[in-house]
Amino acid sequence: MFDRVAFKYHDLEIRVSDYASPGMLDILNNAVQGAEGGMRFSLTNIPSRIAAYKEKIRFVSLYRKNRVTGTIGSCYRITGQGSLRYPSTYLRYLAVHSTYQIPSSWKGRRSGTVRTEKEDSFKQRILDIFSKPHLLELDNVHEGEKHIMYAFLESMNERSKNLVHQAGYEQIRSFLTVAFSRFSPKSDSRVRKLRKEEIPVMEELLKEFYRDYSLFSIDHAFEDNSYYVLTEGDEIIAGVCALPSAYKIYEVPGIWGWVMMKILPVMPYYRRLFQPGMFRHMVFDAIWCKPGREEVLANLFESICAAESYNTALMWLDDRSSLFEKLKWDVKMGSLNRMLNAKPGLVYVRFVNMTDEEKEQFYDAPTYISGFDFS
Repeated sequence: MFDRVAFKYHDLEIRVSDYASPGMLDILNNAVQGAEGGMRFSLTNIPSRIAAYKEKIRFVSLYRKNRVTGTIGSCYRITGQGSLRYPSTYLRYLAVHSTYQIPSSWKGRRSGTVRTEKEDSFKQRILDIFSKPHLLELDNVHEGEKHIMYAFLESMNERSKNLVHQAGYEQIRSFLTVAFSRFSPKSDSRVRKLRKEEIPVMEELLKEFYRDYSLFSIDHAFEDNSYYVLTEGDEIIAGVCALPSAYKIYEVPGIWGWVMMKILPVMPYYRRLFQPGMFRHMVFDAIWCKPGREEVLANLFESICAAESYNTALMWLDDRSSLFEKLKWDVKMGSLNRMLNAKPGLVYVRFVNMTDEEKEQFYDAPTYISGFDFS
């Protein structure tokens, strides 16, 4: 393990580490996710997810007088295939004490005070961390090489958008939250867990299915023996990674938010779908189905919910992808999806040492949104 000081300014320090200290975990576990006016929630399984990233995660943390006041995780992986294949770093777990947050509109002056050259230099070096992956001391990541740094942001989160804009990130795509639900999920005899010896076959099916997607990775598709398949005879017809998850919900905006927070929890059947105190759900990731058989995904999803004793599941999909369209029109997703009025998420990318031609294809290709990173 390592924990080094990257640079200092007065009593402030920026440190890079390959582990989350108790102080960092305390900040992350108590951080409320989401922007004002959007859904507000906190994650409940941060330590176990950090452990799953193993040696491929780094933390950049802000310290004041040797006390951590903010941190962000950077997760390394190889994403994409063919001309979309690049070393990549995904930013997640941002949590910063409000005193040290970059304001939603960062101007040269604030409260009539001009920042000093040293203050500007310190903040610029913070931004450099989010745009120069070699500063994270990841194995096989070197200055001057092509690299992609990316983040998924809420469209209403102006503060985070301002931060990544200043670090040179570009918005390339958008995505939506999709929900699946059943009041009383039933098992399907065709559904079972993927066998260990079948993983190479499933990997090839997934690679073919997502060959034209940017940011695609199967690093966590078979995490904890969590991949289910629907088979007919010896043939795999559909599959999905199913991860148990739970959010502590504080606020859901809009009229449907009021219905979900106040009405559903006291209604028979509907209260099985959503409990605002602790929203238990499955996360579906690495979704695959045989072309033309998309309708069986409903059977697969429902059987998984029955097997895992859940009533709801969430997934995140590029809103201009063919998979999103298939789920929207060909699969019966249930009541919760009809009530869900989620704002689109935004995909931001920092292209490092890449040409305009190399960048352009990321605007045209659908983006793979990893459910594991949201679980």
